[in-house]
Amino acid sequence: MTALVLQAVVSGLLMGLIYALVAAGLSLIFGLMDVVNFAHGEMLMLSMFAVLALHGALHVDALLLLPVVALIMFGGGVAVYRLLIARALSVASNRGMVQIFVTFGLAIFLRGAAQFAFGGEFRSINDGWLSNRTVALGPVFLPLPQVAAGLVCLLAFAGLLALSRTEFGRALEATREDRDAVALIGIDRDRIFAFGWGIGAATVGVAGTMLSTFYYVSPSVGLNFAVIAYVTVALGGFGSMLGALAAGLLIGLVESLTALALEPSLKQVGMFAVYLLVLVSRPRGLFGKI
Repeated sequence: MTALVLQAVVSGLLMGLIYALVAAGLSLIFGLMDVVNFAHGEMLMLSMFAVLALHGALHVDALLLLPVVALIMFGGGVAVYRLLIARALSVASNRGMVQIFVTFGLAIFLRGAAQFAFGGEFRSINDGWLSNRTVALGPVFLPLPQVAAGLVCLLAFAGLLALSRTEFGRALEATREDRDAVALIGIDRDRIFAFGWGIGAATVGVAGTMLSTFYYVSPSVGLNFAVIAYVTVALGGFGSMLGALAAGLLIGLVESLTALALEPSLKQVGMFAVYLLVLVSRPRGLFGKI
């Protein structure tokens, strides 16, 4: 029984790192602009299909495609901001509702486009370098794709932390603190917003690339991860990177242990129970400031 619990704990923490990175992009965008991207899950889905398509066309392992997919998603995030979000936020009234409907409509469009282009069946990558390989640590067996995904997610968080110490990172933080005052010191707010969307999409690209090495790919795959990302951001605190990491690990752990105690189909019951418990006692989330 002890070995089974240890296995569940390790598996939950590894999956929690994926959840945390997916939520980090959502949290970054919200913290920067007070905009909730309802197409976040579909952007994750697109990154996974990008890996699948490039892997099939180039016969290159998914791990080597990570920088390419991250760059593609960065460009996609910037394009979404320039073509849709900037226009939605420029309306004279009801900006909040307009951006909600724009991102929600984008989600529906991307899901439908993926289903039209790739079909609705589930797909997977089974011939990767790490596919179906495990390493044993005593009684605990670690699937190498999940271990690699966890390590890459930790490196991505380290990269986000390092970015915050650069000149651009300071400009990003200043824009987050007071988006109107930064124009007085020569910071192009529109450019910062575009790069923020690009970075948020790139983090999803990294998560999607690693997820595609061991998880199924389909047009609907983003729905479940989007719900978990919203819960993670709210639980950790809107706009908090540290909160996204802590909440992602907590949710992954609780989900895995719930699947052990109850039916696997009910594994998200524990996640939502913890979420409600924390928000009742601390509405701002674990590390939130609002």
